[in-house]
Amino acid sequence: MKLALVVDPLDSFKIYKDTTFAIMREAAARGHALYALEQEDLAWRGGTVQGNARQIHLTGEKPRWYRAEEPAAVALRDFDAVLMRKDPPFDMEYVYSTYLLELAESQGARVFNRPRGIRDWNEKMAVARFPQFAPPTLVTRRESLIREFLAEHRDVILKPLDGMGGASVFRVRQDDPNVNVIIETVTHYGRRTIMGQRYIPDIRDGDKRVLVIGGRAVPHCLARIPKPGESRGNLAAGATGVARALTKRDREIADALGPVLAQEGLLLAGVDVIGDWLTEVNVTSPTCFQEITEQTGFNVAGMFIDALEHALR
Repeated sequence: MKLALVVDPLDSFKIYKDTTFAIMREAAARGHALYALEQEDLAWRGGTVQGNARQIHLTGEKPRWYRAEEPAAVALRDFDAVLMRKDPPFDMEYVYSTYLLELAESQGARVFNRPRGIRDWNEKMAVARFPQFAPPTLVTRRESLIREFLAEHRDVILKPLDGMGGASVFRVRQDDPNVNVIIETVTHYGRRTIMGQRYIPDIRDGDKRVLVIGGRAVPHCLARIPKPGESRGNLAAGATGVARALTKRDREIADALGPVLAQEGLLLAGVDVIGDWLTEVNVTSPTCFQEITEQTGFNVAGMFIDALEHALR
């Protein structure tokens, strides 16, 4: 198969942990041809969505882990599959890329995750689709509602709807002397909608990333355990990743979400669970493949390529 991957600059990859690299390595081992392009390489020209793509070959060496051929404009429909693996931020350029990819779909391209699904599933707001699994949650930009929520639950998390990697995530207690400035900061003085969730003490045991591939859960999750004095379970914020078998509750959540995600064309999703509570559903560029594989021996990238090959059949 010819696989095109929309990615960040290849030279920025940390191949010892990068999930997209793990996908590439597994695909190459199966004989699939790999092509890489960045967002700026997407274009609608002459009535066709094209990608200025470079075929790449994995060298198995460090630091130059790939060899790239000269770029060429190729209609996206001419690839067997296009994988959208551009990392957030989910800004307007990301949205424009989903428009181009959705147009490419109408011309015969097979895109994973499906562009409309990526665009429609805000990673924070997605929990509102499954309220039976979510902790007490508020979405608003009104200061009065945030204060009522804080008064009711006394210890909460406030975070922007477009954040990533733990950026601008605040834990706020009712007696915090900085409540005013935190609310002003996170809402941009009432101009930005945010999410509030009741603080879940189980975060001390990790923010669990449960991977759902082709509607089915990977049997192991990665619990991202905050560093001392920190309440954010994000690897980018210094958390430590520990692979664990899924709990009964983890499976219950994943089994409920899996068919819905698959129906929406979301081949890969990262479902975040703290304790027994669903907190986010990541669909843009979910990670943690390599950490789980290295600690458990389960080939997550193999499961993903199996699901991709099955979807294309």
